[in-house]
Amino acid sequence: MKAKVTFRNRYILLFDLLVIVASVFGAFAVRFELGEVFFYYLPMAYWMIGVALILKPLTFYFFGLYRRMWSYASVQELKLVFFAVTASSVLVSTVMVILGAAKVFNGLSRGILVIDWLFTLFLVGGVRFMIRLIAESSNSMSNLQKKASKRTLIIGAGDAGVLVVKELQKNPELNLMPVGFLDDNRVKLGQQIFGVPVVGTLADITRVIDAKKVDEVIIAIPSAGGKVIRLVADSCRQRGIPFRTMPGIYELIGGKVNVSRLREVDIADLLRRPPSNVKSELVGSVISEKLVLVTGAGGSIGREMCRQIARWSPSGLIMLGHGENSIFEALLEIQEQFPTLPVFPVIADIRDYPRLVEVFNKYHPEVVFHAAAHKHVPLMEKNIDEAINNNVMGTRNVVRVCEGFEVKRLVMISTDKAIRPANVMGASKRFAEMVVLDAARRTGNAYCVVRFGNVLGSRGSVVPLFKRQIARGGPVTITHPDMERYFMTIPEAVYLVLQAAGMSKGGETFVLNMGQQVRIVDLAEDLIRLSGLEPYKDIEIVFTGIRPGEKLSEDLWEEGDKFAPTEHPDIFQFDDKSNLHGEELQKVIDHLLQLAADGRNDDIVAMVDATIPGSAVAATPPPELTSIDQS
Repeated sequence: MKAKVTFRNRYILLFDLLVIVASVFGAFAVRFELGEVFFYYLPMAYWMIGVALILKPLTFYFFGLYRRMWSYASVQELKLVFFAVTASSVLVSTVMVILGAAKVFNGLSRGILVIDWLFTLFLVGGVRFMIRLIAESSNSMSNLQKKASKRTLIIGAGDAGVLVVKELQKNPELNLMPVGFLDDNRVKLGQQIFGVPVVGTLADITRVIDAKKVDEVIIAIPSAGGKVIRLVADSCRQRGIPFRTMPGIYELIGGKVNVSRLREVDIADLLRRPPSNVKSELVGSVISEKLVLVTGAGGSIGREMCRQIARWSPSGLIMLGHGENSIFEALLEIQEQFPTLPVFPVIADIRDYPRLVEVFNKYHPEVVFHAAAHKHVPLMEKNIDEAINNNVMGTRNVVRVCEGFEVKRLVMISTDKAIRPANVMGASKRFAEMVVLDAARRTGNAYCVVRFGNVLGSRGSVVPLFKRQIARGGPVTITHPDMERYFMTIPEAVYLVLQAAGMSKGGETFVLNMGQQVRIVDLAEDLIRLSGLEPYKDIEIVFTGIRPGEKLSEDLWEEGDKFAPTEHPDIFQFDDKSNLHGEELQKVIDHLLQLAADGRNDDIVAMVDATIPGSAVAATPPPELTSIDQS
């Protein structure tokens, strides 16, 4: 790699000293045209040079003009030069006016001061941006010399696309040469950005790829929906060229967009939905300058929650989890991304109430996000008592300790499977919801439940299993061709959870807008194609038959429930009249936990069906332990 041209700042200081002298003499020469009057005012010029040589370099230093890498100068540096030169000229003018009033020299021409400011601004800025120009020219030559550079098409000529092109041009070792933009904003057509033309709209992608002999495509639209990414992916796959994308907008909230974050397109990108309006004030009011605790912080949802919470500048983050390895890995990631944030890793089991009391007594968290839960449906059918103990008793412990230490805000992560539960996992989460909502009703605290469906990429989800089946050559197994489910990416789900937390006044059940349900067979076909293969040709898809009690589609709320819009268009609030509360709920929970302690699993199932409206756990045969969770 050829090093970027750089200039030491001490040499720039020497240039500045010469510029200061030249600016003063130039101002006098322009004002008095080197005639007799020029020599009359020459003593004033000497004084002004002396004053300027002292004040201007000091002012430049104060503004940081000698602590910059001018090879990377931008508009921000241009502003800095303007303010530094203006401030220094004001100081020099003030001193010269004082000296003139004291009759130190003959007369004072105020026009000189203005002309000197203009000359200094032009020359000081010019020297620095000449350095940038030399560096860019050197870099461009280096790019031209790299004959093997891949011709790269950028999708999106917005801010993200501009950042990508700048990075590619500044880093020739990436071996990517931008040859054009595609953007649906027709105002940009024919324009150039950093020398790269906008050559068409997204509809022109196949023509442009062929005409420009494109070797690679980069999707630089963080807000792009799945439809856009699928169009690009299909066009690239048909021509056998690689394509990459930026992370979605929810992944980039609070983060920095740069070319190092480009990655291969994955299945989550194809399911992206257009982002809704960000209600930053809602999240900021809940998290900023607060000590936040996350249970289940080592899990897929909990870890992403920690990432997004950390970006809102809490006073500290307590990462509580049962698995030491997952907490350790999550801790390393958060500390690397947010080195100044106080992070407190805690290994604890939410079923251990005395341990929770010890943790809360030590840290006194102000906000709690409860994401710890057993969620694997088939596995919980084999361990019914464990599902009840962890999901119900664990949640009750978290609620009790929050009440005891006067935590004013608690958010519980729940699931669509809590509606008319057909399995023990869903039923256990429904009881956990009731515990949280009853505490909100009893205390008046901002305790709420946020319910959503399947999240892509979480542990035990369908995508990893499909990937394993594809890797071994197939077949991919699906129960029914019409099976469909709601899907949401983990960052998207967590973002909306944080938004809901900011809206809670206490006792709400929030349901996230999961968009349209996705056919599982479409998901499998997309995943096969992203693997560079063709469905039904390279990889077979086999339908194994719907299981007894399995639903073809999902529910996010019960029939007859009343829901209302909230401040956020993708979050709804539900008023569930069927929930137990008060002493009735406490008796049911106590009995349920006693059954779990005695290992009376059949009685647990019978009690669940008798207590939760629409529950059909007993009537639903348990799925195979290794089956795909589509229930």
